[in-house]
Amino acid sequence: MSIFSALNTATSALYAQSKAFTSISSNISNSSSTGYKATDTSFTALLTDSQSSSADYGGVTASTLQTVSSQGDITSSSTTTNLALDGDGMFVVNDGSSTQAYYTRDGSFSEDDDGYLVNTEGYYLEGWATDDDGNILATNRSDTASLEKINLDDITGSPNATTKVTTSMNLPSDAEVGDSYTTDTEVYDSLGNSSTVTLTWTKTGTNSWELDASNPVSATDGSTVTGTSSGTPVTLTFNSDGSLASPTTDISLGITGWSSGATDSTITLDYGENGGSGSITQYASGSTTAGVTVTSTKQDGYAKGTLSSVDINTDGSVVANFDNGQSKTVYKIPVATFANEDGLTAVSGQTYAQSTASGSYTLKEAGSDGAGTIESSSLESSNVDVSDELSRMIYAQQAYSAAAKVVSTAQDMMDTLMQAKR
Repeated sequence: MSIFSALNTATSALYAQSKAFTSISSNISNSSSTGYKATDTSFTALLTDSQSSSADYGGVTASTLQTVSSQGDITSSSTTTNLALDGDGMFVVNDGSSTQAYYTRDGSFSEDDDGYLVNTEGYYLEGWATDDDGNILATNRSDTASLEKINLDDITGSPNATTKVTTSMNLPSDAEVGDSYTTDTEVYDSLGNSSTVTLTWTKTGTNSWELDASNPVSATDGSTVTGTSSGTPVTLTFNSDGSLASPTTDISLGITGWSSGATDSTITLDYGENGGSGSITQYASGSTTAGVTVTSTKQDGYAKGTLSSVDINTDGSVVANFDNGQSKTVYKIPVATFANEDGLTAVSGQTYAQSTASGSYTLKEAGSDGAGTIESSSLESSNVDVSDELSRMIYAQQAYSAAAKVVSTAQDMMDTLMQAKR
């Protein structure tokens, strides 16, 4: 090997160690970056003559390797929409300006001014839209075109008309014939308007009562009639042990002509008959003044809800919670897996694009078919080991200094040669 070859070899070492030092510097700088994946440097010897029996090594080349598939530690976060993947896979994101899908482990998502979930790099989280029962609406779930940017701004809870009122109560057996008592029941129409129906209980004889329902009135002012009730009066009879003898089926209360324009209502009054969960009895009131005792009453209607909070489950379900006490799944976050995650092409610090080396993506539901689960209120830390990077830096520095010494020595030898010629 000539002096020129030695000089070239040392120069290649300087370049290779510089590349390693760049990788080390980037890793240390991003040791606190959410979802950052460290890079490593691989060195390969170059041959100047491979025909002879003894190989003539003429330098070194360096290549950078990604560790995308390496899991970082998962830490807790106070932000519910901060997400971490525990296991294989990537979040699918969009840059907001194209239909191009990108992939990341940076789950630092939070709601922006327009209601979209965006991470600190400015990428929008994508998911499948779902129906009111939480079923995924997309027919072709294998394509990222089936995904949409998750937006929480316009989510509202639909109202639900009351269809059943379940009550547990006692009518006083010590009441006098002709005595009447009232109880109020709140009901909702199909548009979510609340009304009050007054139920009147009148004792008509021994072990016999009559139930009558008033027309509903507005729950806000108590005087405006909002519809017309039907289905009552109904006679109730009791056995000698205080249990209900008849009717043997639930009582059906109809409300028509809602002033709001809502659909007519049919409401089941469940007092325990016909397999119901309510109960009505006739026992002594146990008081000097007889009265009706209502233990519990509940109905299944509710008004339109306003979003109050969001939960994200381990299977990727985005659950909207409303101030009317209802919840529903509005999106499902998929997990994209690759045959070789380390082969993805980096487009920014923590965001990647599919490449030939990575293979095609496969969209999966979180926690299924080998895909990782999603942890809310969590973030995945960088997988950089700073102590390891410091050791690598020392090795790179020593190798760089030694290669520089070779260059300097080769230069001295060249100077000596030139002086000998003179």
